[in-house]
Order: sequence, then structure tokens, then C-alpha cells
Amino acid sequence: EVQLVESGGGLVQAGGSLRLSCAASGFAFDDYAIAWFRQAPGKGREGVSCIVGMNGLTYYSDSVKGRFTISLDNAKNTVYLQMNSLKPEDTAVYYCASDSASTLYTYGSNWYFAPGPDYWGQGTQVTVSS
Repeated sequence: EVQLVESGGGLVQAGGSLRLSCAASGFAFDDYAIAWFRQAPGKGREGVSCIVGMNGLTYYSDSVKGRFTISLDNAKNTVYLQMNSLKPEDTAVYYCASDSASTLYTYGSNWYFAPGPDYWGQGTQVTVSS
């Protein structure tokens, strides 16, 4: 059974940093792509960043490029999202999601899953105060 458990959210002032963790179980990173999504109040879900387990390729949305870094630790079966220079508009619930790497499509620096992703964590709240 695939499970994803996020942690690391919290309240931080603008300009600060947080590191989110996504502890994964039930699948091998080599076959999967793992992504972070976020959803702010009253807005749709936005793909933030994605990493391909097999080769470590990473993708970022334009809104976080240069500020956020996604990484994975195979030994710990954990994916991280290091968030620096946080802005109030980064306030959202952040979700970890994964699916087979074969369902990930990329064009340039853009990416999306089709269909899916099938597996989601429960989310962790990030609040950035101004």
C-alpha cells in the first residue's frame, strides 16, 4: 500500500524558510515521480515542484523557481521541499503526491501528470505572515 505522510509545515514570517518532508512507503522511488502541490483558500490546486525518482530530474512552477528546492533521500524514502524567501502568497496547504513516472509529462520546464497522480498525502499547512 502506497502511503505519503507530510510534515514540516507551520507559521513563518515573510522572508523566512521552511522544509517540508514527505515520508513515502509502499513503492520504489526509481519507478515513480513525486511532486508537491499546494492549495490556497478559495483557489485551485497548483503544482509546485516535481522530482523523477529514477534520474533526479526536477521541475518547478514559475512562482517558486529560484526559491524552492525539491530533493529526495532514497535511504530514508523521503522527499523534501526546501522553501526559502517565503512570501505571504505561498500560504497554502501543501500536499505530497506520487504516481508512476510513466504518467509524468514534461515540456521544457513544465510538467503534469496524466492521469493522476493517484497517491496523495493528507497535507500540511504553511502560513506566511507579512
